[in-house]
Amino acid sequence: MEFDFALIVESVPKMATGVGLTLQLLVLASIIGTTLAVCTALMRISKIPLLSWPAIVYIYIFRGTPMLVQIFLIYYGLAQFQAVRDSFMWIALRDPFWCAIIAFSLNVGAYTAEILRGGIQGVDAGLLRAATALGLSKSQRFIHITTPIAIRLALPAFGNETVSLMKSTALASTITMFDITGVARTIMAQTFAPYEIFLSAAIVYLFIAWFIQFGVALAERRYSRHMQR
Repeated sequence: MEFDFALIVESVPKMATGVGLTLQLLVLASIIGTTLAVCTALMRISKIPLLSWPAIVYIYIFRGTPMLVQIFLIYYGLAQFQAVRDSFMWIALRDPFWCAIIAFSLNVGAYTAEILRGGIQGVDAGLLRAATALGLSKSQRFIHITTPIAIRLALPAFGNETVSLMKSTALASTITMFDITGVARTIMAQTFAPYEIFLSAAIVYLFIAWFIQFGVALAERRYSRHMQR
């Protein structure tokens, strides 16, 4: 087999047609999933069982099952039920884009909730006692003390989770979506050169991952400014 470097150079720009969809999946799922994660993390650390146990079960299910299985259950599985097809949910569930968004968001929500929980529980208890002594209310302590520190502690893991999500968006190609991997599979079927084509896709993914890591590094630097003085 001969390695065709020219095919890689030719294929990388073609992958750009799938970058837009990959970024849409990444950004939307990150926003929805992070919002869900905040609510889930607060429920998870609650001392009220009625709040904490649903969060524990949700996290366990979505962290304990493969994302590909989750996508298939949402896209193929729910469509088997007539009640679902007759409901308002069918507007979204008949569209592979929204099925992917739902699966990715639920997965991000579960993983990020645990990241946030770790950040919240990592806040030094001494700082909270000092804030209490200064007369800050529970909500003021959470907003002005717990939240900024928890974000700083959670940022590295959150960055890793975002990169992981970016790589997982490739699974959207299994439900007929033309993201980067979907475009790569189409080009491969035309050229019969899987090595060069998927190497081209890997280059594009690495480029996006670098931007994500660079953005997280900037955010970490911003939240750690007071420690560098």
